Amino acid sequence: MSRVLLGHSYFLRFDPKLWRAMQPYPPIGTLYAAAMIRQAGHDVRFFDAMLATSTAAWDDMLDAEEPEIAVLFEDNFNYLSKMCLLNMRDAAFEMIASAKRRDCPVVVCGADVTDHAEEYLVAGADFAIIGEGDETVVEVIDALRAGRDDFGSIAGLTYRSPSGETVSTGHRAVMRDLDSLPEPARDFIDLESYREMWGRHGRFSMNLVASRGCSFHCNWCAKPIWGQRHNTRSPASVAAEIETLRTLGASHLWFMDDILGIKPGWLAELATLLEERGIETPFKCLSRADLLLRPGEVDALRRAGCETVWIGAESGSQKILDAMEKGTSVEQIREAAQRLKDAGIRPAFFLQFGYPGEEWEDVLATFQLVRDCEPDDIGMSVSYPLPGTAFYDRVKDSMSARGNWTDSAEMPMLYNGPYATEFYHQVHDALHTEFRIRKATHGDGFAWTALRLVARSRGHEALSLLKDAILLPVRRARLEAGRKRSRQEQVTLPRALTRQEAGTPSSQDSLTPTAQGAADSNND
Repeated sequence: MSRVLLGHSYFLRFDPKLWRAMQPYPPIGTLYAAAMIRQAGHDVRFFDAMLATSTAAWDDMLDAEEPEIAVLFEDNFNYLSKMCLLNMRDAAFEMIASAKRRDCPVVVCGADVTDHAEEYLVAGADFAIIGEGDETVVEVIDALRAGRDDFGSIAGLTYRSPSGETVSTGHRAVMRDLDSLPEPARDFIDLESYREMWGRHGRFSMNLVASRGCSFHCNWCAKPIWGQRHNTRSPASVAAEIETLRTLGASHLWFMDDILGIKPGWLAELATLLEERGIETPFKCLSRADLLLRPGEVDALRRAGCETVWIGAESGSQKILDAMEKGTSVEQIREAAQRLKDAGIRPAFFLQFGYPGEEWEDVLATFQLVRDCEPDDIGMSVSYPLPGTAFYDRVKDSMSARGNWTDSAEMPMLYNGPYATEFYHQVHDALHTEFRIRKATHGDGFAWTALRLVARSRGHEALSLLKDAILLPVRRARLEAGRKRSRQEQVTLPRALTRQEAGTPSSQDSLTPTAQGAADSNND
């Protein structure tokens, strides 16, 4: 039996915006790895960076536990891990160095590792796992425990040979029978600390995943772990896990799937099982506008207990959606949002600005989409070129040297896009200010809403509304000036797929069982 210290490098404190939001979720991908390693007979000790103060806490665990092997296994279901924020990469490099100073072999796994394996080896890691790592990490630990050096026989691995050459064993076939996986090892997590941090929100939310991967074709979406493959757990398995989460005190759930319910009929089956068991737990999830328009889809979400659906709306401009090879239409977004509202489910929009070819009229169209659909929440980003995507390949020659954001709020343009970074910060400010006013007033007008809030002893909300009302014309003026000042020369990118092709998921029967990397998956 080997003593393994397993951790990850996503420190919530290193992302100021999300630290302020204080909605932490356990690193479920890392907990799956913990369950696999323990099931293989190893002594696992767990380091949860999510709530840790700094990397010094990792140092303390290294000293206290004296592990034979250190593993940094990032949560591949956390979209911010896929974005590879520099604060987290720096933390990972510090943690690798700390383990190496104690003569401990280091294994690393994650989206950033897959994209930049060489950098992690240079930082001191002994083994970089490429793609899905649940099985690979167990095989590496088994080999180290047995004193073997036949690492070349382990699929999905990059490492240095004794002569110093980099050896890569290629991609490993992704796991298809997800029901065979052990449940995430949540007993390693200090759930009480998570529960305490959720206290300000009046409920305790926990996370789970029902599937792995996405088989659609958005050309900016990085897929370093599962490529175009999509595999799903059975509804019965998911229903059983929901029951477990309820026994742990969860009063709300977040499905961290890229898209919940890609498989036709899956949501309806889950809803029926939950109804039969009398389980009612509100949850949020992600979906696509076109999938929500399938017969019975929204009703199945309602029956299953869905409270909020985040739609990857991206843009109110059909030109931009088609350029992204999103495979959806603006009208589908509008109709999906309305259907959700009619069912008592809150629609929320992910919005993306700064895609090549975007013009002022496209920006205005997205503002108008938000006004017309009145989603319950919005999240804005700028186009983020990540290795392995068709988008990255097409703009890499105009990218800045840095390549990644520092944290989730920084939002710099990483390539020479339609407008400069400052302009998109102004878009963010104007969009969110307008959104907050519209959501607060519900069409009743500013003065009436402010008086009502004061009468209900909610003066702080009235003051916030007043502040936004004062700032909105200022921010709109800055945005107008900024768009005239910061327009940059750029070229519209070619499209490889029609809207119909982009909206048709890859046939899983025609794919090889390996992830094949994001580069292949986004250009097939």
